[in-house]
Amino acid sequence: MPDDLDSFFMNRPPTPERPLLGLTVLVVEDSRFACEAMRLLCLRSGARIRRADSLKSAHRHLSVYRPMVIIVDLGLPDGSGAGLIGELASATPRVPVILGISGDSGAREQALAAGADGFLEKPVASLAAFQTEVLRHLPRTRRPRRPRPLPEDTIKPDTLALHEDFAHVSEILKSAEQDDQSAAYVAQFLAGLARISGDIPLELAAGDLQHRFSRGEPIVACVAHIAELLRARLGEQKTALG
Repeated sequence: MPDDLDSFFMNRPPTPERPLLGLTVLVVEDSRFACEAMRLLCLRSGARIRRADSLKSAHRHLSVYRPMVIIVDLGLPDGSGAGLIGELASATPRVPVILGISGDSGAREQALAAGADGFLEKPVASLAAFQTEVLRHLPRTRRPRRPRPLPEDTIKPDTLALHEDFAHVSEILKSAEQDDQSAAYVAQFLAGLARISGDIPLELAAGDLQHRFSRGEPIVACVAHIAELLRARLGEQKTALG
């Protein structure tokens, strides 16, 4: 059941300037940096956002309320977002808009095959592109009745969220050499994070880890290299943040 604040938001009609007004968006995303981008996009569009950082957390949210829009990352710490998309797509009543999201453009087919209505490729920085993808899947009654100007704005997430992601994956990396699940998660998480933050050295290192892990090759040196890169990033951000 929606709480009083949800009810308040749901009863507000959309406007051309705030085309997602009245919507609650659940973002299932483990990266704080990517989620901060989603928060800014929703805020600028008039939508209310809730966040789940895992499948378990998403199920907990969904047992309490039903969002109008759900955006699901394909790579989550406790499983694939494709499974959750499949559950949502076949549920009755169905969430009106289900979108997959990933830093890997190849994940589009996986999301759509699972039942998603659409797909967002990270980084999602364009306000117009975000609004357009959500609106084209909404019922007409939930769209603005007047013509909507296309905003030219782009959003820039707070780098503090990026710092938190680096710290998070640094902790998981400590067990990656002994735990296959941790190694696989670190590889996909870092690959996506590097793409959306434009960090080419980190993206190459994550790709190398993914390649070696998939071929069953030793990953000790690769993990050590990534740990060194992360220490450098955390040190740089600590200096920048004062």
